[in-house]
Amino acid sequence: MMRSIVRAAALGLGLALFAGPGASPVGAARGITVKGSDTMVILGQRWAETYMKSHPGRVIQVTGGGSGTGIAALINGTTDVCMSSRPMKEAEKLKLRDRYQTRGVEIPVAKDGLTVYVHSTNPVRELTLAQLRDVYLGKVTNWKAMGGPDAAIVLYGRENSSGTYVFFKDTILGGRDFAPRTQTLPGTAAVVNAVARDVHGIGYGGAAYGKGVRDVALSFAPGKPAVLPTAASVADGSYPLSRHLYFYLRNRPAGEAKAFADWVVSAEGQALASQVGYFPLR
Repeated sequence: MMRSIVRAAALGLGLALFAGPGASPVGAARGITVKGSDTMVILGQRWAETYMKSHPGRVIQVTGGGSGTGIAALINGTTDVCMSSRPMKEAEKLKLRDRYQTRGVEIPVAKDGLTVYVHSTNPVRELTLAQLRDVYLGKVTNWKAMGGPDAAIVLYGRENSSGTYVFFKDTILGGRDFAPRTQTLPGTAAVVNAVARDVHGIGYGGAAYGKGVRDVALSFAPGKPAVLPTAASVADGSYPLSRHLYFYLRNRPAGEAKAFADWVVSAEGQALASQVGYFPLR
């Protein structure tokens, strides 16, 4: 049986969820606001739409903007729930603590395989993590070096408020800066659209967005098997860029916030995640 999120990764205080000091509990009148990760926004919207259909009178408003934007909104009190495709940073938790006397509550709500996209005609089928790093650091600039055409690689990526940007930078680039010629775009859909139109392009983003492009299989190192992001490879960790997706709240959820979050991690909510193109927690 799916566990209640009250028993999940509760890092804060055992209080009802509030929009800010002195405010009324979430769901009491205005409904629940959910903001953050563009990777998660289509999933968050589907969750909200489905939940509201089966719970008449409940209101859940979902918007994107990026994980960093959602975390900032959580800290300044303008959203009840933050969607994030990366873990909160220690400095962000300290800001929450200073303002609300809580370090927040982290709830894993789904899994994702951060996916590398190329144009559908690109002959390059697989890359090692080291090759991917060298491409985005600007050390490798021509597809020919990886068995592709003799053509310059065109780099597409996300803006720095994106949790996907932070995850890629930390995991692939080891915290180093992207090559200056990387074209940053506002949202994974924009990255996919750019790569779909550019025969020499490469981009990255959530697995659910990869329509009209081809996913590149990734391997941990030369000689290791190259793996595509699938439910099985994300679940067992064999896909090199498997990650959790999160809800963050200021305080331990109560009332409508708890009911919605419990539903999201229930069998029904997790099945919907799979339908949309993400991966369930288990």
